[in-house]
Amino acid sequence: MEAKPVSQSRSMMTDIIFPSDTNYHGTMFGGVVMRYIDKIATIASMRHSRRGVVTASSDSLDFLAPVKVGEAIMLEAFVTWTHRSSMEVFVRVESENLLTGERKTTATSFLTFVALDEDGKPTPVPPVIPETDEEKRLHESAPERYEARIKRKNARNRGVQ
Repeated sequence: MEAKPVSQSRSMMTDIIFPSDTNYHGTMFGGVVMRYIDKIATIASMRHSRRGVVTASSDSLDFLAPVKVGEAIMLEAFVTWTHRSSMEVFVRVESENLLTGERKTTATSFLTFVALDEDGKPTPVPPVIPETDEEKRLHESAPERYEARIKRKNARNRGVQ
């Protein structure tokens, strides 16, 4: 299977935050941010694999700053690394004050997706070719995150928290 450059999976999404997306502090609900993250990561993993996918794990989600009502939210996702049928996807979330132009990183996340064949069974995915310095750094550190995922999964299967 021929490897694909990260740029083929890179996906972007922008939206404006309305009061219905926010809590009583006037900041975006964390669960709404999570929905956006899962959606954009799904698109990136489908672009890479050209298959249907399922979310296998949400490995990390770090909220760094709130997104306020009236701001724009921008998400960027790309496949950083692949295993046999799984893909690690990195998502960066930024907010922008549309009146001042100020931007800030509000969250980062790593998720794992599995590509499925026509019968709903895991199917091989192509390797990924990192292109930028950031992509190379994330690609090089991905096996360590993969091992941590496996350890967490095995510990849960043994009933260890």
